[in-house]
Amino acid sequence: MPIKIESARKDRGNCRQDTGHHILAAVLFMTLVVSAGLASAQASSRENLAIAQPFEVGESPAGNYLAARVASEEHDTVAEATFFREALRFDPRNSNLIESAFVAAVSNGNMQDAFGLAERLLAHDPNNNLAHLALGIQAIKAKRFVAARSYLGKGNRQSHDLASILLAAWTYAGSGNSQQAFVLVDRLRGENLAVFRDFHAALIADAANNRAEALRRSKAAYAVDKDALRLVDAHARIMLRNGDRDGAIRTYQAFDQGHPNHPIVTAALADIKAGKPIGPLVKNAQEGAAEVLYGLGAAASQQGDEIDATIYLRLALYLTPQNSLAIITLGDLCAGMKQNEQAIGVYGLVPENDPLRTVADIQTAQVLETLGRQDEADKYLKRVVDDNPKNVDALSALGNLQRAHKHYEEAIETYTLALAGKSPPENSDWLLYYFRGISYERAKRWPEAEADLLQALALNPNEPRVMNYLGYSWVDQGLNLDEAFKMLERAVELRPKDGYIVDSLGWANYRLGRNDEAVRQLERAIDLEASDPVINDHLGDAYWRVGRKLEAHFQWNHARDLGPEPEDKARILEKIEHGLDDEPKPAAAQAEEKKDATAQKKNGG
Repeated sequence: MPIKIESARKDRGNCRQDTGHHILAAVLFMTLVVSAGLASAQASSRENLAIAQPFEVGESPAGNYLAARVASEEHDTVAEATFFREALRFDPRNSNLIESAFVAAVSNGNMQDAFGLAERLLAHDPNNNLAHLALGIQAIKAKRFVAARSYLGKGNRQSHDLASILLAAWTYAGSGNSQQAFVLVDRLRGENLAVFRDFHAALIADAANNRAEALRRSKAAYAVDKDALRLVDAHARIMLRNGDRDGAIRTYQAFDQGHPNHPIVTAALADIKAGKPIGPLVKNAQEGAAEVLYGLGAAASQQGDEIDATIYLRLALYLTPQNSLAIITLGDLCAGMKQNEQAIGVYGLVPENDPLRTVADIQTAQVLETLGRQDEADKYLKRVVDDNPKNVDALSALGNLQRAHKHYEEAIETYTLALAGKSPPENSDWLLYYFRGISYERAKRWPEAEADLLQALALNPNEPRVMNYLGYSWVDQGLNLDEAFKMLERAVELRPKDGYIVDSLGWANYRLGRNDEAVRQLERAIDLEASDPVINDHLGDAYWRVGRKLEAHFQWNHARDLGPEPEDKARILEKIEHGLDDEPKPAAAQAEEKKDATAQKKNGG
């Protein structure tokens, strides 16, 4: 996962970099994937335990076992695999330890260790699903397709198990028996499974050079979901192989309308227009099985099943080591589990000439930022931009990094480069205008900020983050009050459980002197985001204004303890010491009173 770069205070916590890599993990109807019943090592409770990096293996079996359990809970697959292997040396017949060591080895990509442990595990537990799956995958890579089917058919799997059916179908395809592969795939009946059936049937037919059947099946799968990258890519390639160049271009372009500038689609369109040959998405049984595993891994990752996702992706990469989609998804998974150094190593596996190489580089830079290596991240991203000066994702990532470190003028220049040549702007450009608008506002260049925020809203009229930022800014300056409040109320309506946006509405009421309503909204914001120092600070101010001074001090003390920004902390400490002065009415409240008085005058009041 990319790091979460916070935006300016008005929408903190709600702004996330939205690069192309987020659609890379999209596969078909994720919630329909049947789990292969992966086993995992049982986590243990512990207090204040951690693995030192670099770690050392001890001579104590109990110590190594405890270290392995801690590493497992920390998702540190390198340490987990190492310590379980060492623990197993002292107790080689312990079936639970064999299983734990096996799962750790697969999760860390130590596939030769994993296969040996799988065989040992089956001697103790002949029905272990994961061991059968791993050995089946090993057999597929060795083109021992009969043996692979034997492994895949054993264990506790049910006849409708999606993974087993698709993998077994690919073993028949690998044996040259595509008709039996179709028979097996066609056992996936029902509306919910139709897309899997037709997608893999199309790939099997295409790999067998059965172009008519491939086109028929790919059309059926594509009709179900025209926004799934793998369906689009497969269908367009099959159309090309059937001589329909214009249809393939239209298919890619239709995807590009909703998901602009995806590297895979951009590269494919460039190759078609240059007259370069484009091969099938899957060329053989090994790649077909990897496609099954990648889909399962991506699905499990999106559903939060980290162990399952890691194992499926590792098995996919064992079959196809340069599978850039699987690499990126695994790297994101490692980053999401805070295994940042491992994530950097995984991203580095994407081949240099792959369309996703730039995505991997962007992700690497963002992980460096997460590790606190800010200068290194900045230099890394600048090199990426120098190599890809027109890559919007790279420019956006660099701008976000600069904005996160309050280098607002630099961020403005970078976002401007990203927007260069876009006239008229596309709907997807709203995020760049929004980010640049934030940077202008923080650089105290309000006219430019307002123009960009209005442009972002014009491109994406129902985006609550833009409404929140623009509406709050207007209220803070006493401008366009009626429209500002409508925007903030609409933003809250769209995101009623977003504590930061609810806070903005509450704070706007406070700025207008509507203290009772401010208290109501800010208490609601606290319920949603109890640990945010700014919201606690705001509620303290509102409590003070309605006479609830003891509660105000409680909120300010809580805000102080939550780690506010240094400039905010100084103000909070001053309020804890002295409370709030009887300040003149804020500019927004004065502007509203002036507007009301003018209205009364016009009406003869």
